[in-house]
Amino acid sequence: MSDTTTLDWWHLLCGIAGLNLVAWTLSTAWLHRNRPDGTTWPHQRLQLMLSALYVLGCGYRCLLPVFDVPRVVMVDSWASSVLVGRTVATLAELSFAAQWALLLRGAALASGHGPSLWVSRAVLPLIAVAELHSWHAVLTTRNLGHVVEETLWGTVAVLSVLAMLSLWPRASARGRRWLGLAVVAGSLYAAYMFTVDVPMYWARWLADEAAGRPYPTLAAGVADAASRWHVSHDWARWRSEVVWMTLYFSVAVWISIALAHVRLPLRMERATP
Repeated sequence: MSDTTTLDWWHLLCGIAGLNLVAWTLSTAWLHRNRPDGTTWPHQRLQLMLSALYVLGCGYRCLLPVFDVPRVVMVDSWASSVLVGRTVATLAELSFAAQWALLLRGAALASGHGPSLWVSRAVLPLIAVAELHSWHAVLTTRNLGHVVEETLWGTVAVLSVLAMLSLWPRASARGRRWLGLAVVAGSLYAAYMFTVDVPMYWARWLADEAAGRPYPTLAAGVADAASRWHVSHDWARWRSEVVWMTLYFSVAVWISIALAHVRLPLRMERATP
């Protein structure tokens, strides 16, 4: 594959970023025109704000893609540095996790289901720990941190799916439609994480260990991540990142935007027999 293939993919990411921004803007305008009752609107407004952070964060990463551990970038700029990119990613990912936590919390409170409420409270702390492991992996270039990070993301997805399935008998017909979509999305995500992403980082970790790769300290890693980046449009360098980046910056963003349209409490009263 030539550099042209890499550039075509990058241009696709940039196009997706623009599409996502338009989609969020239109979505927000529609929600404002069709503003629901006062009980539901504060939840949706908060979802919109969190979604905006995620849309903007993913858009930034589309325009300035970074392959963190080898410090490979598309654009020769300080804005492409791993330190900046990882900071943007952390804020965006915590915002996305907060959206899921809010959805679960609202559904759990509406149905009075205690276990689901506990899951909703666990989402953000678990993802915060995942982000810490991500930072450790990026700064020290130890892929083992990414293994832990992705395992935690997959675990949160599994817990969320189980919580939503437990809410199913208590949900109204409209609630079940949203729960069904969420269960499918969460299941597909968890399957991808545990069958593709986690094994990929585990294989990279084993390869690094077998090669006796030296790892910098955290302090040295901070300096390195802030000041060193290698511009490359070589498809061989980016190929392993293409699938997850493309799906992450498209489908995940669309889910984030859609979450603002869920009107809690979804009439989550117990369904009549």
